[in-house]
Amino acid sequence: MADQTAHEHATTATNNAPVSVEVDTSYENDSSYGDELSSYSASLTSSVLDYRHENGRRYHGFHDGSYLLPNDEKENDRLDMVHELCLQMLHRKLYLAPIKNPQRVIDLATGTGIWAIDFADLHPQAEVIGCDLSPTQPTLVPPNVKFVVDDIESEWAYERNPFDFIHARYLAFAVRDFGRLIKQCYRSVKPGGWVEFQDWDGQPFSEDGSLKGTGIERYFKEVNGAFESAGYEVRPGPKLEQWFKEAGFVNIHVEKFIIPYGIWPKDKHLKRLGVWAQAGAEAGYEAGALAVLTRYKEWTKEDVMLLASEARADGRKRGIHSMFNFYVVYGQRPEN
Repeated sequence: MADQTAHEHATTATNNAPVSVEVDTSYENDSSYGDELSSYSASLTSSVLDYRHENGRRYHGFHDGSYLLPNDEKENDRLDMVHELCLQMLHRKLYLAPIKNPQRVIDLATGTGIWAIDFADLHPQAEVIGCDLSPTQPTLVPPNVKFVVDDIESEWAYERNPFDFIHARYLAFAVRDFGRLIKQCYRSVKPGGWVEFQDWDGQPFSEDGSLKGTGIERYFKEVNGAFESAGYEVRPGPKLEQWFKEAGFVNIHVEKFIIPYGIWPKDKHLKRLGVWAQAGAEAGYEAGALAVLTRYKEWTKEDVMLLASEARADGRKRGIHSMFNFYVVYGQRPEN
């Protein structure tokens, strides 16, 4: 069974002064922990599973409010669709970094855990960790996978046992400080190890002006603006290379992919991508807008549903040729 427990961060002393931690003497003077340990563990588990239910959707309970998309079954299905989109885009590859014989790997914000599970099947010699705010991953997984509940924007303690490979995918709309996060990755990967981020430029565009005045354009104007006002990065893809450089990575490689929305492209490969992109978008319009617009912009649920409906309807019109850019960026920590 996968390990779904909150990751505990180390506490460090300031100026090497000894840390004073007061002992709780309320327990009976036993030589070992008994029922109180089970009780305390149960309360921690309960807090992680104490989900927020709002506007008909379910949201994470651990660090409530730090991530604004749902974690319910409908959203998990959407995340798995985006996983398939990425596999189609990369011709069934899980990653592009030139890793060799990885022994210790982490998937940041693993979601349903599908990438971590696929990677573990592909590399049975590797220990694979998937971390996320929500313990919604399956329990029947390869023996070399475990899942932990953690907030990737909190302080890490992975530097003590660094990784050969760190992977992160579609963190747009989820992370406030990518620069800091990537520096944490640098400190937590072994010398010679690799880090790979795969992410969106969350602003759609069209080459023929067909996006102008559409429900899609309005949706992303409202939603992207709300996320940015709340402090989230919505267009990380084109900035990843600079963040990797600032963190100290070398041998940085950047690939940009076009993801069309819909079946309008003539090219068969792009048409397949467009089908998956449209399926993911239609499932995600409501999920992406509900929390951010109702919590931060005082929209009603009905207003959000109308916005999503208009975007969904325009997304099915062949005359609207919208696209997104998607970036895969990887870099290596220097050997020395």
